Amino acid sequence: MYTRLHPDWKATGTAIMLLVLTCVPVAAQSKKAPGASAQHSAGRHPEALPPPRGESLDRIVAIVNGEIILESDVEEEMRWAKLQPYRTLRAGSERDQALSRLIDRTLIMQQEQGYVQAPLKEEEIDEEVKQMRDDLPACERYKCQTEEGWRRFLAENGFTEQNVRNRVKLRMQVLRFIQQRFRAGIRISDQQIDDFYKNTMLPQYAKEHATPPPLESVSARIEQVLLQQQVSSLLDQWLKTLRDQGQVRILKQGEEAP
Repeated sequence: MYTRLHPDWKATGTAIMLLVLTCVPVAAQSKKAPGASAQHSAGRHPEALPPPRGESLDRIVAIVNGEIILESDVEEEMRWAKLQPYRTLRAGSERDQALSRLIDRTLIMQQEQGYVQAPLKEEEIDEEVKQMRDDLPACERYKCQTEEGWRRFLAENGFTEQNVRNRVKLRMQVLRFIQQRFRAGIRISDQQIDDFYKNTMLPQYAKEHATPPPLESVSARIEQVLLQQQVSSLLDQWLKTLRDQGQVRILKQGEEAP
């Protein structure tokens, strides 16, 4: 019988997903800073037409190795983050967290360029979207199991089905890259699994006056949680190095891009 891990452990074990749970819009990855160096500006798109009268220009809020992040990217990131199940709160404003995730994922995707991955199957993306629909607490009120309810839920949050599919696909690609880069050398021992079961799972079940599942039925999933924790730790160290070695600039309100 399938046993579902407690949401708290899922959130802990998938801390790495806080980084990739929302993906940089595909269009954002091709934006180049106005003053980008030659190696960046070579592939720059022509400047967009000015917005219609009455609309404000989108502000550049960060530059990551020549690629820009716009205020609209941050706002979309914040909206998308609110849709995610098993969210955990971190220090700092939602906007600062959203911008930090965008910067980190831009750094990752820059490293991913040229990395060959097997293409994702449509069925894999379908399953991930379905899992998202099943796990979102707010979806119950909208009856997201129906196509009409799902579309209405997304529309009220500023997204379309294709938006969601594109983001989920990109998230899966980024996560696969991270896992393959860091996971190969990690080994989880039986003792670590046993310690997690005794020190984390059992106390939580006791607190909720619930009967815990036997260790053998959840050991594989505990191993996944512990793997994710170690991958997340290695990823944090790697991202710090990328930030230190790269050129990351966050622009303050009113500050113009170079």
